Parts: sequence; C-alpha cells; structure tokens
Amino acid sequence: MPTYQYQCTECGEGLEAVQKFTDDALTECPSCKGRLKKVFSAVGIVFKGSGFYRNDSRGASSSSTPASSSSKPASSSSTSTAAPAAPAAAPSTPAA
Repeated sequence: MPTYQYQCTECGEGLEAVQKFTDDALTECPSCKGRLKKVFSAVGIVFKGSGFYRNDSRGASSSSTPASSSSKPASSSSTSTAAPAAPAAAPSTPAA
C-alpha cells in the first residue's frame, strides 16, 4: 500500500498515512482540525542494469558494447568476411 504525505493548511503540521488506492484522501488535521492538503514530491526510483533504455535492445551494430561481451581487440575492418553458415541438412527418408 502506498504512503501518502499530507500537510495542514492551518498549523503546517505534516503527517504520513498508509492508505489503499481506493481509500478517500484525508481532509481533517488530527491536531487542529484544519484542512489537510496532499503533498506531492519526486519519486525515488533508480533503474539500474540493462533493459530500461531504448538502446539496450539494439543489435550488435550499435555504437556501444554490452558489458557481457568479451574484451577482444576490435578488428580494423567494420564488415565481416566470414561466410554464412550452411543450412542444416534435412533428414533423408527412404523412398517408398
């Protein structure tokens, strides 16, 4: 359940309340019976690791290299000279 922050408009006292999303907002200060106002602040979320940014899912042609790649020196040529792999042979079936 989320924790909401409130501040009284009369006495300035602040309080926190753990409420369900479906609960009504608090409106009365428990100290002076003044009007409460919700306080909104920045959310403290930090996304760490891979998978959170648009460029994390790009192929090997991107300018950045993933952390899990090996540390081999880069070749001077940017195009690959290796031949493509041959397709797997289909299993032979006896003629009927």
